[in-house]
Amino acid sequence: MEYIAIETEFIKLQQFLKFANAVSQGSDAKYFIQEGKVKVNGEVCLQRGKKIIEGDTVEFEGKVYTAVKA
Repeated sequence: MEYIAIETEFIKLQQFLKFANAVSQGSDAKYFIQEGKVKVNGEVCLQRGKKIIEGDTVEFEGKVYTAVKA
């Protein structure tokens, strides 16, 4: 599990993936999200604008990222 510090109240899923260096470009994140390859809190999420808040977990390509307050 990797902890990703966020400085704001929330961050959108697409931005979170890029911020966590899980993808290199926002367009890559959009593709993976629309293809159902990303889970938020254990459930497949198809919304790239999904708000990720402190404590949420994001699963992508076998890795788990947890949002924590900076």
